[in-house]
Amino acid sequence: MRNTAFTLTALLALHSPPLAAQASCSSDGAARPVALFERFISADCESCWSDRATPAPSASALVLDWIAPGVLGDDAPLSAAASTDALQRLQTLGRQAPTSTDVFTARVEGAPSARLRVAHGMAFNDYLGTSIAFTPARAAPGRTAAATDWRFFLLLVEAVPAGTEGTPVARKMVRNMLHGTWDKRSKLSNSEQKHWMETRPMRIPDGAQPERLRVVGWVQDAQGRVVAAAQSDCGAHPGGR
Repeated sequence: MRNTAFTLTALLALHSPPLAAQASCSSDGAARPVALFERFISADCESCWSDRATPAPSASALVLDWIAPGVLGDDAPLSAAASTDALQRLQTLGRQAPTSTDVFTARVEGAPSARLRVAHGMAFNDYLGTSIAFTPARAAPGRTAAATDWRFFLLLVEAVPAGTEGTPVARKMVRNMLHGTWDKRSKLSNSEQKHWMETRPMRIPDGAQPERLRVVGWVQDAQGRVVAAAQSDCGAHPGGR
């Protein structure tokens, strides 16, 4: 019964306009990122977290900070924020777990007409209702859009301001990850698939500060190119900045 109640609450917060204005954050109106900038830090490397020379991109990039489990396990200085999701992401990229800091970047290569929206509600029983919705780029006049699979990533991140928690730079620390594939075989039988969407509850890990939580997401095509990216902006909403 608790899960049912939570699902209804999450759906209402994310999709009902009167309530959404009070209790949700989304990427609506936010600048569209032009690149992904992912920093992977070993949980063994405390100095990496506090390094004033931490690589940083322009403000137009979507920045992510992953804490990867190290050889010290639970005794690592950053173990409390370490996540196996970081190892899974590194494996997807074909990269080894770092001993210090590793950086991966990718441009957003999709057409301007592609649209991605991410959103989340307020924390409820250690969970956050989240959603990601994607509308592919429109086909050129007289042409039919090619059917393809889309791979989506939706991440729960904790915004850590510069000068807090021992970091000299602002960070978006990855706290949870949801990913999957929107399969071309599930297209509508009589028309083009115009819109893809996932709505899921995501668990808030122990130690995360709910008021700092945001969601970010991106979509890749069958060739692995990032075609759209987005991040929520809470603005003056409850729990926002």
